[in-house]
Amino acid sequence: MSEPTVKARLALIKGLVYSYDALTLPVYTLAQRPWRRRRANRRRKARPLDSTTAYSAWVRDAEHRVSDTHFTATSETVAELFERSVRQYGSKECVGYRPVLAEEDERQPDGKVFRRRLLDDYRYLSYNEVDAMVDVAAKGLLALGVRPKDLVVIYAETRYEWMVCAQALWRVGATVTALYATLTDDAVVHGINETEATHLITSSYLLERVSRVADRIPAVRCVVYMEGAREPPLERLFTDERRNHIRFETYTGLLAMGADHQHLMGEQPLADDTAVVMYTSGSTGAPKGVIISHRNILHGIRAYYPVAQTFTRRDVYLAYLPLAHVFELMCELLVTSFGLTIGYGSPFTLTDQSTGLKRGCRGDAPLLRPTFICSVPLVLDGIRKAVCEQVAGKGAFARAFFDFVIDYKSYWTGKGYETPLLDRLVFSKIAGILGGRVRLISCGGAPLAAETHDFIRTCLSVSLLQGYGMTETVASGAAMDFGDLSTGRIGSPLNGVQIRLVDWPDGHYRAIDQPRPRGEILIGGGCVCEGYYRQPELTAGAFEMKDGVRWFRTGDIGEISADGSVRIVDRKKDLVKLQSGEYVALGRTESELKSCPFVDNVCAYADSRHRYIIALIVANEKRVINLADTLGVGRDRDESLSLRELCADPHIIDHVTRTVQDWCRQCGLGKSQIPVRVVLCAEQWLPDTGLVTAALKLQRRAIQDFYRQEITRAYCMPQTNGI
Repeated sequence: MSEPTVKARLALIKGLVYSYDALTLPVYTLAQRPWRRRRANRRRKARPLDSTTAYSAWVRDAEHRVSDTHFTATSETVAELFERSVRQYGSKECVGYRPVLAEEDERQPDGKVFRRRLLDDYRYLSYNEVDAMVDVAAKGLLALGVRPKDLVVIYAETRYEWMVCAQALWRVGATVTALYATLTDDAVVHGINETEATHLITSSYLLERVSRVADRIPAVRCVVYMEGAREPPLERLFTDERRNHIRFETYTGLLAMGADHQHLMGEQPLADDTAVVMYTSGSTGAPKGVIISHRNILHGIRAYYPVAQTFTRRDVYLAYLPLAHVFELMCELLVTSFGLTIGYGSPFTLTDQSTGLKRGCRGDAPLLRPTFICSVPLVLDGIRKAVCEQVAGKGAFARAFFDFVIDYKSYWTGKGYETPLLDRLVFSKIAGILGGRVRLISCGGAPLAAETHDFIRTCLSVSLLQGYGMTETVASGAAMDFGDLSTGRIGSPLNGVQIRLVDWPDGHYRAIDQPRPRGEILIGGGCVCEGYYRQPELTAGAFEMKDGVRWFRTGDIGEISADGSVRIVDRKKDLVKLQSGEYVALGRTESELKSCPFVDNVCAYADSRHRYIIALIVANEKRVINLADTLGVGRDRDESLSLRELCADPHIIDHVTRTVQDWCRQCGLGKSQIPVRVVLCAEQWLPDTGLVTAALKLQRRAIQDFYRQEITRAYCMPQTNGI
């Protein structure tokens, strides 16, 4: 379709839409009362405890107290919390899971191997049924030698058995040591040996990894593994000596053992007992074990009451993020405290187009039809790119029409209106990707680009709340309000949480800055953990007591807006001084570039011996192949070029570099924040490569080491553009 035709058709549609607006605006105004949303958006979100000093702690302006009639207000331990949930919601569906009917490894033309699964429909267990499982699992663990105060490692992917085993350990008074399923062998060994764990709970899929490190974890005497579709070949994986030293038991066998030892009893934990030693993903160095007490977790759950008060018992939560990540663990403990149903899924089986599914098998989200999910920015960036690529493939008019309806809805949403007709006619199809019922998405783990935030909120017709927290604060810190229509902010302090700013002179950030205070964010309150396991020096450097409040230094630089909302503007570890003496925030560049069409992932890099930054970019394969066709790259070859060859082609690199630089300018980045050189990476940065964590955070040091030669070459190239 020619450009004039596209413009003419779009002009006709706009004329009809604007005429409809003129006729129906009074009706919509009376029916929707948009001034209430605008008022909620403008209201003050947080206030300083002491208005006479810029260094005061800030708290949420309107505290949402948990009703005294709800047991989250008075529960003291996680074990007690779940037991009271069972009494309250006994017969209601608690968890849903999909049995694996079949699976096979499928090798791709580029040599990659995808494990594709055929999954059954969801099957559900009630709160009473899960409680019975927890009870026999607890007795089974006691029969295997677990004792109160023992540290037991759970090293497994997200599945309902993970939570059953965790609840069983808390019920006997033991401590969960949580390890990501995607940690490197060295990190797994570090976590097991540092805690001196004798018992390890894992899955059949991870037994091969356990076998690789079996000789390096001498204290482990018992391994319980959750079954999969295939029976693990223990005889091949473990030597006779290892199998004589370590007792292997299936999850099913554990339950049977508990049923045979009903007389065994553990000890009820106390509020200050350690509930979890949660190992960080290691994005800033070696994994650290964060000591989380039962009291910390309960404070964290109460902190999220502004979110929980919107729940109904009809709500369904989709769990697919790593349970060894504090964000997912806290979300699951929160929703079960309020009677929601959890449906377990996987990032590889999430949608109908997921690579982990056999052809024709429905994805987790379309089948479960959840109303609440948690996400990380990389997943939302991926949804945005997939939708845009699908629209782009339908031609010029489809692209122009889609851009118009996005802008149209975003405009009216900002005015406080809803667009039910447009949602039903256009956006319902996009919302169907996640089942069509999602009304709330909580996003954390990394900064979310403002463009992606607005796009997802518009297309999926959801409340998208950006939150802020870390393992050391049990995922509690700040979160956006439901009525907040802004983007690029993390909201205000959560219930019972305090936030204050301290000066960082090296970065020229001070709490007395005007018009907005800026400085390093410290989080204080009952959610702040005791410290790092067996690392007193690190604990002393990151935690402090002041005026009876325990505080954690986050390393993030925040800015407090006039309404009390916080914006992350920098990170101390991401700030690099260039040869010119200018500081550059690498995180800002990365956040903006993740929504660029050519970019699947990105790591910005700066060498202080040079005047500019470079970007290592995981290339979007489809975009690069299309670009090669457009530029005629490899046209004289009999065989098509591989992605690796395309990523090394100077014509493609030059075109992508210019596109990236233009994108950065459009996003308002300063000259020093725009990459002068781009390295295109053919490898996908997945957790098992060690280049990103299980939470998909960049492993900067690993990436820099892996691409050391490419970085050196990029800096040796002459600077030919005008950046």
